[in-house]
Order: sequence, then structure tokens, then C-alpha cells
Amino acid sequence: GGSGLLGAATEDGAQPAPERVLFPPTFSVSEIKNKQRRHFMFLRWKQQQRKEKLAAKKKRRKEREALGDKAPPKAVPKTIENQRVYDETTVDPNDEEVAFDEATDEFAPYFNRQTVPKILITTSDRPRGRTVRFCEQLATVIPNSHVYYRRGLALKRIIPQCIARDFTDLIVINEDRKIPNGLVLSHLPDGPTAHFRMSSVRLRKEIKRKGKEPTEHVPEIILNNFTTRLGHSIGRMLASLFPHDPQFIGRQVATFHNQRDYIFFRFHRYIFKSEKKVGIQELGPRFTLKLRSLQKGTFDSKFGEYEWIHKRREMDTSRRKFHL
Repeated sequence: GGSGLLGAATEDGAQPAPERVLFPPTFSVSEIKNKQRRHFMFLRWKQQQRKEKLAAKKKRRKEREALGDKAPPKAVPKTIENQRVYDETTVDPNDEEVAFDEATDEFAPYFNRQTVPKILITTSDRPRGRTVRFCEQLATVIPNSHVYYRRGLALKRIIPQCIARDFTDLIVINEDRKIPNGLVLSHLPDGPTAHFRMSSVRLRKEIKRKGKEPTEHVPEIILNNFTTRLGHSIGRMLASLFPHDPQFIGRQVATFHNQRDYIFFRFHRYIFKSEKKVGIQELGPRFTLKLRSLQKGTFDSKFGEYEWIHKRREMDTSRRKFHL
């Protein structure tokens, strides 16, 4: 039999090194009919893309080092956040109208230190294990909060009892198939009430490298990116759940970080390793909120007057449009 091209050896008997085939520019993985081969080729193609990207990065870095001080400034990468569609309700901190609203809104007594937060945390009817544990852990994060498990009592009946007992806020954790999936936050006695969808709930035992249990110190509060009038209201609402004077000796921080209208909650303790180095330890729990509606007054699903409702088809016309 004649020697095939692949089997052709060189004169000293060694096999020639196989040529590294680069994918042609018109190459399309989807044209390969065999599924396993297609998957294999796709992985090869991704690998090649990665190598090319790294090589280009190295080249750019070398060029910058060679130019030294004359190197052009680094380009700012485009992100959905910095390409955000301008919102006309974005708050200017020096605006007189905003200052007037803050002085007269439902949270003014809290910010003027006339009221001390007292929170009732309750659940949907007859909660299951995970929701119960989540409520217990939330009560260790929010000082002066009390957990009450509902057994068939309507929210309309709970609210007057809360007001009579000087509760300033009511938090209701709803669940679906034993998983916490909603949070209703009602500011007492006159509202407003916010409905959030809740997702990505992680309890303490599910968090890797978590710290020891939180102490009873009042935590600091960090509110990030609540820039519009609606976001401002929600930020004030979340801030008024916690006492005004944090005890810094406890080194605990509760963060509500708004990004693309998702509010990420994290609870940390920071640890001073030296005078300049600070480490943080997550204590948990963690969860994500997405605002569904804001209602004037206390909870009233039938006759409540809504300030804002999230309507996906009408409002989410652009991926770069955010409401908070």
C-alpha cells in the first residue's frame, strides 16, 4: 500500500509535528452535524479566542510600558450602568423640593430622631422550615425586631394591633413551595408600603467562610446607588428600619446595594488586621430584592392607592433604563 500523507515519516524516522490549524474566519461551529464533534470544536474555538485575547492584552501592556508616561489613558469599558438612560427624576441633593419632601414625608420623624424603630417580622400563613429560619436570622440583623408567626390572621387585623403597640414597621416574608420569595415592607402608622420580589436567599449555614454569629450591637447602614426620587424613597424606607446611632464597636455593617434595580443585601463584620489593612467577614443572611410596587398608606391589596407599579412590558423598553 502507498504511504498516506499523514503517515509519511521524515528520513530519520521521526514523525513531523502536526500543523496547528487555526479556524478560518468564515468558520461556523453550527455547521458541524455531529453533536460531540460540534461540542469539541466549540471548546477548541473558545480556547483559541481566549489565547488571542490574552496575547492582545500582553501586547497592549508591553506597549504601555514602553511608552511609560506618554501612554494614552486607559479606555473606560462600556457597561450597562455607565450607559444608563438618563432619568429625569434623578435626585440633586441640593434641590429645595427634595429637601422639603424629606422634611415632611412619612420618615421625617425617624430622621429627626423623634421615633425609635420597632419592627414586627411576620410570615405568610403557617410558614415552613426555611422561611422560619430566615425570619429568625433577619431578626438578629435588625435591632429591636420581633418575630411573630401568623396562623390564619389577616394582615388587615395585624396592622391596627401593631400600631397600638408602637411598632414603626411591619415586614412580611412570603413563601412559595417552602422558599422565601417575597417581602412586604409597610411603614406604620401611615405607610407607604413596598412590595418586593425576593430571590437568591442564602441562610448563614449556606455561606462559605462565614464569621461567628452577629452580636447585639447596632450595625452601620450603607445605601448605594438609590439615585432617583423613587430610589430615594426606598432608600429612606430601608434606612428607617435600623436605629439612627450605629455602635461602631460592634464593627457590623448592613449594606443595601442597588444595581440595575436589584437591591442586594449583605451583612458583614469588618476586622482590623493592622493599622492599614482591614478584612471583612460575611455574617449572613443574604438576599436580593426587586421592587414590584410602592403603595400609599398601609397594606391594602384591594383599595390601596399605588404610587408606582412595575409594568414590565411598558417600562422595560431598554436594558439601560433603571427606575431606582
